[in-house]
Amino acid sequence: MTRVTVYSTQNCPYCRMAKAFLDKYGVPYESIDVGADPVQAQKMIEISGQRGVPVITVDDEVIVGFDAERLTELFGKEEAPDRYDVLIVGAGPAGLTAGVYCARKMLSTLIISENIGGQALESWAIENYMGYRMITGEDLMKKFEEQVKTLDIRLELDRVTSVTREQQDFAIKTAAGKTHRARALILTQGNHHRNLGVPGEEKFLGRGLSVCATCDGPLYKGKKVAVVGGGNAGVQTAIEMSRIALSVSLIARGAVRADSVYSEKLGGIQNITVHTDTQVTAFHGDTFLSGITICDANGAEQQIAIDGLFVDTGWVPNTEMVEGLLDLNERKEIIVDINGRTSIPGIFAAGDVTNAKSKQIIIAAGEGAKAALEAFGYLAGQ
Repeated sequence: MTRVTVYSTQNCPYCRMAKAFLDKYGVPYESIDVGADPVQAQKMIEISGQRGVPVITVDDEVIVGFDAERLTELFGKEEAPDRYDVLIVGAGPAGLTAGVYCARKMLSTLIISENIGGQALESWAIENYMGYRMITGEDLMKKFEEQVKTLDIRLELDRVTSVTREQQDFAIKTAAGKTHRARALILTQGNHHRNLGVPGEEKFLGRGLSVCATCDGPLYKGKKVAVVGGGNAGVQTAIEMSRIALSVSLIARGAVRADSVYSEKLGGIQNITVHTDTQVTAFHGDTFLSGITICDANGAEQQIAIDGLFVDTGWVPNTEMVEGLLDLNERKEIIVDINGRTSIPGIFAAGDVTNAKSKQIIIAAGEGAKAALEAFGYLAGQ
């Protein structure tokens, strides 16, 4: 019998999705919270060479991160329809909302995404979504997901690699080697983290360098960490990590530009040191990250000893799959009109992957609803 172990932390959304995937296919597994058990955390690091979660072991195989492609190869065996009315790429606020509206219009719908929740998963605290005084990104996305699961919507965890047009239909291919077809597409695949562009960045990813503090933060209890980013996300991460870590260095390329509610909190925390007009220029360490070099606007350099670095420097649209197919702007965002229509009839887009100016959860959800209603109108007119 296959032995599966999931090493996770309590608030890691990608760990939750890995377990949900295994639950869906009836795969028994042992769950170990490495955020609460330092001994097991060290064991995970020795097994995987990673200081980040999730880590999944399948007998002697080690899977780092929520690798939907590999998990599908191992456990995913499910028949799918040949053709859908609507195929939604992405399962963040825009994609999940679009799915609800499509289902209510009785459209056969497939949502396909690498994760459920998108960028919202990484929000420590959301205080501007109507109906909640404060809620974490993970908890809010759980509520979105729960509503989707009450409806007749198919949801697959996979990565879309290409989008093509085939006569009156659209076809997408995935990293797991699958092809799905639909009469209409709604693209809501959001963005991915912007790299720092510092030599060694790839080497230290998961080995002291993290892009998900809600996932990996508990592994740095009592340690020295740094956070790169002076916007809301970076400052919020620094504040939350100050409650876990021994010390936090906040590094902002320019001035701290977070909302006043976060900036005011930042000023009163003793174990946070703020470096403005500064950027990371070098990483140090052998197997794991042990320090960074920072350089300020005057060219003065400083080396800081740290155990972990969390990066919140902005986002890049996930539009590689549609380059050459749809009109994009200079930032590689999908250009849409006021109703979510793209340059090709039958393809709609919503959320942070589009040229919509404001990137907010509540706006993405509304745009997802709008795109779904437009897709319904398009299909009704065919």
